[in-house]
Amino acid sequence: MERNLSPRRRAYDLTMRSLVWLSALLTCALLVFLIGYIFYRGAGSVTRDFLTGTTSYLKDTIGILPNILNTLYIVLLSMAIVLPLGVGAETNILRSIAPGVVWVAALLAALLSLPRMFEADHADGTLEQMLVTAEPLPVVVVAKVFAHWLVTGVPMTIFAAVFGILFDLPLDVTLVMVASLFLGTPVLSLVGAVGAALTLGLRGGGVLTSLLVLPLYIPVLIFGAGASQAVAVSMSPAAHDHEVRGLTLLSLALAPMAVSAALRIAES
Repeated sequence: MERNLSPRRRAYDLTMRSLVWLSALLTCALLVFLIGYIFYRGAGSVTRDFLTGTTSYLKDTIGILPNILNTLYIVLLSMAIVLPLGVGAETNILRSIAPGVVWVAALLAALLSLPRMFEADHADGTLEQMLVTAEPLPVVVVAKVFAHWLVTGVPMTIFAAVFGILFDLPLDVTLVMVASLFLGTPVLSLVGAVGAALTLGLRGGGVLTSLLVLPLYIPVLIFGAGASQAVAVSMSPAAHDHEVRGLTLLSLALAPMAVSAALRIAES
């Protein structure tokens, strides 16, 4: 098939493939740099109280373990167990809806915890200190978003393999689903942070956040679930994966700036 292509078409395809690989490498490099920088600066704060403390506005200990367990409980109970009982045990039906179900579960896990991303900092005055700290505000925002992704996106990515077994998915479909979740769930946290910052301090901010970010979640939801669907019908998932990488890179470039501006407006 490629032998019949014109030289101009071949040059165009080569250029597009090079740009795609360059964007993928740039995305991975940025993620590795940001994660490494955050771990380097915050490794000393990872204590037992940080992992097991209860979330409270009146205490200094805000643990991430209760949030992780809450995410897994909601997802496992509502999506992985209740949904198959509702749609039936037909294997073909479960296989066809599995990628969409897992991505909707990841969306709900991220959405339910968005109002708490900056709410506690706004209530106890920590947000004011974040605005005047020596660290650039976008870097602080990325750290907050990374923490949110750590307790919502990472558990979903890990348990995607378990969901693949529950829904009787082939191994190649499961692997693509795990990869798409790993690349796409940061978009849920980054875009959600913009909505959480815009509605910070407003009455009914949780509902407004959902109305703001749900339409922006649709592209990554479509392409993320479409990658697994493409593998299921013996097609290449490359196009969908490239779209997910592009959305992640775009969100990583624009969301921290937008969140920083929204936080400054909320505190002004």
